[in-house]
Amino acid sequence: MESLHFLHFDARHSQAHIALFRNVTNAGALKSRIIAAATAQGEFGETEREAVNFAFIDARLITSKLHLETAIYQAMLAESQSGLRTRTVHSEILYNLNPTHNITEAIRRYGVSETNADVLVVRIDSPDLSPEAVQQKMKDAVIGTVVPLSELESITDWASVKKYHKLNNTEKAIQETAKNPSRERAIVDQIVISSVAMKSVMG
Repeated sequence: MESLHFLHFDARHSQAHIALFRNVTNAGALKSRIIAAATAQGEFGETEREAVNFAFIDARLITSKLHLETAIYQAMLAESQSGLRTRTVHSEILYNLNPTHNITEAIRRYGVSETNADVLVVRIDSPDLSPEAVQQKMKDAVIGTVVPLSELESITDWASVKKYHKLNNTEKAIQETAKNPSRERAIVDQIVISSVAMKSVMG
C-alpha cells in the first residue's frame, strides 16, 4: 500500500491510501455489500458503511499510477471546494476517471464488478487513521493479495481504455505509433490523464 499526503487540504481529508489487490475472490459479494450498506439502517448500517468506505476501482481501466493519483487529487479538490458531483469523495474518484459526466455509467464502468480479479482500493481520510489501520480495513473488505502498484502495468486493458475514451486508430497520434505498442500506450496514458485533469474545467 502507498500513501499520499496533501497538506494544503483540510486535515480531515488530507491523506489518500492506495492498495492494489490481485486474485480477488469476493468482488461480487463486495459489490452487493456496497449496495446494501448504502440503505442499511441504524448502527448496523453505520458499521457497514464504514467497512466499505473506500473507492473500489477496476484496475484494468487504470493506465498508470499518475492516472489514478490525478483522479484522487481532483476528487479531494472538489470536496475542499464543496463541489462534489457525487455523494462521497470516494465515488467522485470513479466519476473523475470516466470520460463522460454520467455518474451511473462511471460507477458501472470503473467500480468493482462481479468479474474483477484485480481491484484498486483507495481511502481518503485524516492522519488520525494510520496507514496500518487503513490497510487492515482494506484486507477486511477485500479477499485477495496486496501487491506493489508497479504490477498495474501488466493489468491494464488498453483496448477497453481506448474504447471508453474513443481513441480509435483513426486518431493521428495513435496511427503514428501503430508499430510501437509501448509508445502508443504512453500517448494513451497522457491523453487519459489530461482528460481527468481537465474534466472539472470542461464542466
